[in-house]
Amino acid sequence: MRPNPIKRLLKEGKPAVGTWLTLGNVLAARLLARGGWAWLTVDTEHNAIGIETAAHSFAAVADAGGIALARVPANRHDHIKRVLDTGAHGVVVPMVNTRQEALEAVSACLYPPAGTRSVGGAAHALNFDAAPADYYAHANDEILVVLQCEHIQAVRDFDAVYSVPGVDAVFVGPNDLAASMRGPDGRPPHPDAFKQALADILAGCKRNKVAAGIHTFGPEEAKMRIAEGWQFIAVGSELKMMVDGAKAVTDALGLSRPGADLAKY
Repeated sequence: MRPNPIKRLLKEGKPAVGTWLTLGNVLAARLLARGGWAWLTVDTEHNAIGIETAAHSFAAVADAGGIALARVPANRHDHIKRVLDTGAHGVVVPMVNTRQEALEAVSACLYPPAGTRSVGGAAHALNFDAAPADYYAHANDEILVVLQCEHIQAVRDFDAVYSVPGVDAVFVGPNDLAASMRGPDGRPPHPDAFKQALADILAGCKRNKVAAGIHTFGPEEAKMRIAEGWQFIAVGSELKMMVDGAKAVTDALGLSRPGADLAKY
């Protein structure tokens, strides 16, 4: 069975840099799978991507020799089961705020007796270049489990939440974390308070021997985060790269029209 190199990189304390697939475009997945990224995450949480398109994207990435992950819409057993059974090499689970939620997420990723994942499907074995029996025997060792820390209360309860065995990385969604720290008047947190929250997450990951991950807005920030000790690094998305690349051309030609940034990530 094909091993999952991202699990090994993270365990060795090394960075693994990838990006988000948000457009639901299989050709984009095929192209980016050959672009040098350590992993690609199909984001089914915030985008109009159905399970069939996600499955084709996983296959396109896997057939190119890449690692395909899926961010599921919510921390539910059925969401996690479907993306794993259709070929994802791992999952990113949003909004994990309590120890019970962490236990449920990890359990859904693992076959018994370690977890509660049910046996079925065929695409998963194909994407690991394995026979089904080989996949069932070794999947628990190769599935990447990434839990998101997106609320300040989860930061405060970090050790209780993210010390659950089986977690490979804790990934920060900066936008949601900052939103959870808004004051009663809706104002965003002071930059120093947000910086401290990130420092607390990074320290918590080191204490619990899990990789720290964060979404970044570009290569310079990604390099800065790696230098700080973050490992599971996302840089933007294929949408952000397309929009930014087009804007650079139109700006250079004087063709840009005024307006807000079209893609946050």
